[in-house]
Amino acid sequence: MEQLVFYLFATVAVASALFVVLQRRAIYSALALIVCFFSMAILFYQLGAYFIAAIQVIVYAGAIMVLFLFVVMLIDPESEVFALSRAKNLSLVALPLAALFGLLVFWGVSGLGLTESGTGAAASISKGEVKEIARVLFSDYLLPFEVTSILILVAVLGAMVLAKRTD
Repeated sequence: MEQLVFYLFATVAVASALFVVLQRRAIYSALALIVCFFSMAILFYQLGAYFIAAIQVIVYAGAIMVLFLFVVMLIDPESEVFALSRAKNLSLVALPLAALFGLLVFWGVSGLGLTESGTGAAASISKGEVKEIARVLFSDYLLPFEVTSILILVAVLGAMVLAKRTD
Protein backbone atom coordinates (compact mmCIF):
# COMPACT_ATOMS: atom_id res chain seq x y z
CA MET A 1 0.00 0.00 0.00
CA GLU A 2 2.87 2.37 0.79
CA GLN A 3 4.37 1.89 -2.65
CA LEU A 4 1.02 2.56 -4.31
CA VAL A 5 0.64 5.84 -2.40
CA PHE A 6 4.24 6.77 -3.21
CA TYR A 7 3.88 6.11 -6.94
CA LEU A 8 0.53 7.86 -7.07
CA PHE A 9 1.72 11.07 -5.41
CA ALA A 10 5.13 11.00 -7.13
CA THR A 11 3.30 10.86 -10.46
CA VAL A 12 1.00 13.69 -9.40
CA ALA A 13 4.00 15.78 -8.27
CA VAL A 14 5.90 15.28 -11.53
CA ALA A 15 2.81 15.86 -13.69
CA SER A 16 1.85 19.04 -11.85
CA ALA A 17 5.46 20.30 -11.99
CA LEU A 18 5.45 19.78 -15.75
CA PHE A 19 2.10 21.57 -15.92
CA VAL A 20 3.66 24.52 -14.03
CA VAL A 21 6.37 24.85 -16.64
CA LEU A 22 4.28 24.17 -19.74
CA GLN A 23 1.21 26.28 -18.85
CA ARG A 24 0.85 29.58 -20.67
CA ARG A 25 -1.27 31.33 -18.03
CA ALA A 26 0.41 32.26 -14.75
CA ILE A 27 -2.67 31.64 -12.62
CA TYR A 28 -2.92 28.02 -13.80
CA SER A 29 0.79 27.54 -13.18
CA ALA A 30 0.40 28.79 -9.62
CA LEU A 31 -2.54 26.45 -9.00
CA ALA A 32 -0.57 23.51 -10.38
CA LEU A 33 2.31 24.44 -8.08
CA ILE A 34 -0.04 24.17 -5.11
CA VAL A 35 -0.92 20.63 -6.19
CA CYS A 36 2.79 19.85 -6.49
CA PHE A 37 3.45 21.18 -2.98
CA PHE A 38 0.66 19.06 -1.50
CA SER A 39 2.00 15.97 -3.26
CA MET A 40 5.48 16.66 -1.92
CA ALA A 41 4.06 17.07 1.58
CA ILE A 42 2.52 13.62 1.37
CA LEU A 43 5.84 12.18 0.20
CA PHE A 44 7.62 13.87 3.12
CA TYR A 45 5.01 12.41 5.46
CA GLN A 46 5.68 8.95 4.08
CA LEU A 47 9.38 9.41 4.76
CA GLY A 48 8.63 10.12 8.41
CA ALA A 49 9.55 13.80 8.19
CA TYR A 50 6.29 14.97 9.76
CA PHE A 51 7.51 18.46 10.63
CA ILE A 52 8.74 19.12 7.10
CA ALA A 53 5.45 17.81 5.69
CA ALA A 54 3.51 20.19 7.92
CA ILE A 55 5.77 23.10 6.99
CA GLN A 56 5.35 22.22 3.31
CA VAL A 57 1.58 22.58 3.64
CA ILE A 58 1.48 25.55 6.00
CA VAL A 59 4.28 27.69 4.59
CA TYR A 60 4.61 26.77 0.93
CA ALA A 61 1.16 25.59 -0.13
CA GLY A 62 -0.49 28.02 2.25
CA ALA A 63 1.32 31.30 2.77
CA ILE A 64 3.74 31.52 -0.15
CA MET A 65 1.27 30.34 -2.78
CA VAL A 66 -1.45 32.67 -1.52
CA LEU A 67 1.10 35.46 -1.89
CA PHE A 68 1.93 34.31 -5.42
CA LEU A 69 -1.75 34.14 -6.35
CA PHE A 70 -2.34 37.66 -5.05
CA VAL A 71 0.65 38.95 -7.00
CA VAL A 72 -0.52 37.24 -10.19
CA MET A 73 -4.01 38.64 -9.73
CA LEU A 74 -2.66 42.15 -9.04
CA ILE A 75 -0.80 42.05 -12.32
CA ASP A 76 -3.03 41.48 -15.31
CA PRO A 77 -3.16 37.69 -15.75
CA GLU A 78 -3.81 38.06 -19.47
CA SER A 79 -0.47 39.79 -19.93
CA GLU A 80 1.32 36.55 -19.05
CA VAL A 81 0.65 35.12 -22.52
CA PHE A 82 3.77 36.08 -24.43
CA ALA A 83 3.92 36.96 -28.08
CA LEU A 84 6.20 34.68 -30.11
CA SER A 85 8.74 37.43 -30.78
CA ARG A 86 8.99 38.20 -27.08
CA ALA A 87 9.40 34.52 -26.23
CA LYS A 88 12.27 34.19 -28.74
CA ASN A 89 14.12 37.07 -27.10
CA LEU A 90 13.49 35.53 -23.71
CA SER A 91 14.91 32.15 -24.78
CA LEU A 92 18.19 33.81 -25.79
CA VAL A 93 18.64 34.85 -22.18
CA ALA A 94 17.00 31.82 -20.56
CA LEU A 95 19.18 29.12 -22.13
CA PRO A 96 22.53 30.46 -20.84
CA LEU A 97 20.98 31.10 -17.44
CA ALA A 98 19.59 27.55 -17.35
CA ALA A 99 23.05 26.18 -18.20
CA LEU A 100 24.58 28.32 -15.44
CA PHE A 101 21.97 27.09 -13.00
CA GLY A 102 22.72 23.49 -13.96
CA LEU A 103 26.44 24.06 -13.35
CA LEU A 104 25.72 25.62 -9.97
CA VAL A 105 23.52 22.68 -8.96
CA PHE A 106 26.23 20.23 -10.06
CA TRP A 107 28.86 22.19 -8.15
CA GLY A 108 26.67 22.33 -5.06
CA VAL A 109 25.81 18.63 -5.12
CA SER A 110 29.39 17.55 -5.74
CA GLY A 111 30.59 19.65 -2.81
CA LEU A 112 28.21 18.17 -0.24
CA GLY A 113 30.74 15.62 0.97
CA LEU A 114 28.27 12.76 1.06
CA THR A 115 29.66 9.44 2.18
CA GLU A 116 28.68 6.10 0.75
CA SER A 117 25.95 5.65 3.33
CA GLY A 118 24.29 8.87 2.15
CA THR A 119 24.94 10.87 5.29
CA GLY A 120 25.98 14.46 4.94
CA ALA A 121 25.68 17.72 6.80
CA ALA A 122 21.95 17.99 6.19
CA ALA A 123 21.33 14.30 6.83
CA SER A 124 22.90 14.53 10.29
CA ILE A 125 19.74 16.24 11.51
CA SER A 126 17.51 13.67 13.11
CA LYS A 127 14.16 13.03 11.44
CA GLY A 128 12.15 16.19 11.81
CA GLU A 129 13.11 17.30 15.31
CA VAL A 130 12.13 20.94 15.54
CA LYS A 131 14.94 21.83 17.91
CA GLU A 132 17.64 20.47 15.57
CA ILE A 133 16.10 22.05 12.48
CA ALA A 134 15.88 25.42 14.24
CA ARG A 135 19.45 25.17 15.50
CA VAL A 136 20.82 24.44 12.03
CA LEU A 137 18.57 26.98 10.30
CA PHE A 138 19.41 29.86 12.60
CA SER A 139 23.13 29.10 12.95
CA ASP A 140 24.56 27.48 9.82
CA TYR A 141 21.94 28.73 7.34
CA LEU A 142 21.04 32.13 8.82
CA LEU A 143 22.31 34.17 5.86
CA PRO A 144 20.39 32.21 3.17
CA PHE A 145 17.30 32.31 5.39
CA GLU A 146 17.45 36.11 5.69
CA VAL A 147 18.30 36.59 2.02
CA THR A 148 15.22 34.55 1.11
CA SER A 149 13.00 36.73 3.28
CA ILE A 150 14.41 39.89 1.69
CA LEU A 151 13.90 38.39 -1.78
CA ILE A 152 10.23 37.68 -1.03
CA LEU A 153 9.78 41.22 0.27
CA VAL A 154 11.36 42.68 -2.88
CA ALA A 155 9.10 40.49 -5.05
CA VAL A 156 5.99 41.76 -3.28
CA LEU A 157 7.13 45.38 -3.58
CA GLY A 158 7.93 44.87 -7.26
CA ALA A 159 4.50 43.39 -7.90
CA MET A 160 2.84 46.34 -6.20
CA VAL A 161 4.88 48.81 -8.26
CA LEU A 162 3.94 46.98 -11.46
CA ALA A 163 0.29 46.89 -10.44
CA LYS A 164 0.27 50.65 -9.74
CA ARG A 165 2.02 51.39 -13.03
CA THR A 166 -0.77 49.76 -15.08
CA ASP A 167 -3.55 51.78 -13.43
